Amino acid sequence: MANTDKETAEVLCTHFQNVFVNETAVKDISHDAEVKESVNWSVQFDESIVLEKLQKLKPDKSQGPDEIHPMVLLRTVVVVAKPLSILFKASYCQGILPVDWKRANISPIFKKGSKSDVNNYRPVSLTSVPCKIMESIIRDEMVIHIESNSLITKHQHWFMNGRSYLTNLLETFESWTRILDAGFRIDVIYLDYRKAFDTVPHSRLLTKLQSCGISEQVLKWIQAFLTGRTMRVLVNGNSSSWVDVVSGVPQGSVLGPLLFLLFVNDLPDWVKSSIKMFADDTKLWATIRNVSDGEMLQEDLNSLKNWSDRWLLKFNPEKCKVMHMGHSIPTEYTLQENGISVKLEVVDYEKDLGIYVTNDMKVARQCKQAAQKAVNVLRTIKRHFPKIDEPVFLILYKSYVRPHLEYCIQAWSPHFKKDIDCLEQVQRRATKLVNGLRNLRYEDRLRRLELTTLGKRRSRGDLIETFKIITDREKVDKHDRVLQKQ
Repeated sequence: MANTDKETAEVLCTHFQNVFVNETAVKDISHDAEVKESVNWSVQFDESIVLEKLQKLKPDKSQGPDEIHPMVLLRTVVVVAKPLSILFKASYCQGILPVDWKRANISPIFKKGSKSDVNNYRPVSLTSVPCKIMESIIRDEMVIHIESNSLITKHQHWFMNGRSYLTNLLETFESWTRILDAGFRIDVIYLDYRKAFDTVPHSRLLTKLQSCGISEQVLKWIQAFLTGRTMRVLVNGNSSSWVDVVSGVPQGSVLGPLLFLLFVNDLPDWVKSSIKMFADDTKLWATIRNVSDGEMLQEDLNSLKNWSDRWLLKFNPEKCKVMHMGHSIPTEYTLQENGISVKLEVVDYEKDLGIYVTNDMKVARQCKQAAQKAVNVLRTIKRHFPKIDEPVFLILYKSYVRPHLEYCIQAWSPHFKKDIDCLEQVQRRATKLVNGLRNLRYEDRLRRLELTTLGKRRSRGDLIETFKIITDREKVDKHDRVLQKQ
């Protein structure tokens, strides 16, 4: 138990530190994929590039341990652009970072569950803003190299242009629907890592970066960026002691997401079943015709366990879930942990990238959850705004209510009348909050507010998404799709 904020900070800091992985020698670790030839492309830190990055800073973001606030940089861009460009060049050429750049103030972000359980908090790093600017410049060059060489697996939908939550769900649901329509069954396994971002081993990560053809100078700088880091936890202005960070990529840094993406990039190469990834959210599935198909899926799980042991990124069997779609064939799946086979829990529904997916592929649960979230926001608005005029209502409704009803709606758009009405009823209720409109018919309220029904918005959204897919603005696998045939 912690009685003060400082004690709480110390407890959280100790927990976050215990998660780190102590990496063994990696001389016997090699990357299986084809190694890209290292090209000595260099990163430019011209004053104009730094100036452009400075002008894009958001003044409402937090400062790092160096106490240089982005507002200060934003208001002095002309003055600091040149000295920062000189500093960036020196850091890049020498492969050395200032000590303040490798420190992080940790903000513990509550996820879900009991707030008294340290396992329910995620450490988000507040790092130096000048360092983030340099990271951003290096990240841009790395992305150009990665995209020009098509290094990222097509199964990954995170952090890449033209890919998103929606494209992940669209491809997944398309595949599942085709299998079920053909009369087959599906077993889906939702995988969960154990503290994924905090346990990435640095030496193994650098091995994978080298295999991707990252230039030696960039690799040297990233190695300096990852090693020798320290952190402390802040709780209500009270800080813990400084501790060493021996593994992981900083959550809250600019380079962190890209480094993690490259670390797990070869995961699909280890399985034969279908797989989709969004950062550390990974799902694996196979068509089930008989028990032997389930055995093949289990072999993929065993293969992933071998990948996990090799690269020291552990799965959490207690949080991995199995969902049987369209059948009751007695298939069971296990994951090894510390030499013990842990049976994976079977569920009827699972939250997949914010969308509730059920074993019957119906959207009733998702509609109810989306409507409930929107109604909760409406109640909050009603408590704080006793009287709402039309302009204020439109700002509040479009910003805080309607997004809950339309999140990734192109992937789960309702078809049954009861589900359609479930969503539309929220907008009906919302429009009654506007002064002078309560006694009007729903259609008249919409006309006054210049709104349309949610059904019409869904149709418009479907057309927009179809256009994006046809014109390759979104990188969706169009193999065997009706759109491709047309």
